[in-house]
Amino acid sequence: MPSPEAALSELQDRATLWSVGEIPAADVVDAACDALVAGLEGPGLRQLAACTRAEAGYAVHDLLLVALDELGVAFHTVAGEAREEATVRALARRMLSGQSAPWELTFRLQQLFGHELPLAERLVELDDEYAVIEGDDGAVARVTAAVMEEARRITGGPRGPIALADAQG
Repeated sequence: MPSPEAALSELQDRATLWSVGEIPAADVVDAACDALVAGLEGPGLRQLAACTRAEAGYAVHDLLLVALDELGVAFHTVAGEAREEATVRALARRMLSGQSAPWELTFRLQQLFGHELPLAERLVELDDEYAVIEGDDGAVARVTAAVMEEARRITGGPRGPIALADAQG
């Protein structure tokens, strides 16, 4: 069973990733269930966790905002750099936990932000390197190590507020 802090962190990351269309709403409901099991409480969190997969697509937005407010999690209601940075950190944490490969992280950040977001810039540059070293196992290993190091660096700081504008189901 995850600690309450780990469960809240995962709920926060899933909320961020859902809000930018990276994961389905049902994944947020799953995180709410995990948060309850970990000992977090609140009527909004219970309602969110009780959503069926069919309800999740239309109910998560309103229920998530209530649940996060109850849990004291700050969030942005407008899209912008803070939301983009939260997305980068959430994707990096997913990669570090083994849910995606390093090259998938860099590729996705390249697709989402190109070279426009300072926080993601080093990872996007590493995606450019992956593109030119195909077949050179030693070079791939070096770039992969650099991706891991950069992901650890950007996820090592304090967690900022999450962003939930323009959420998708």
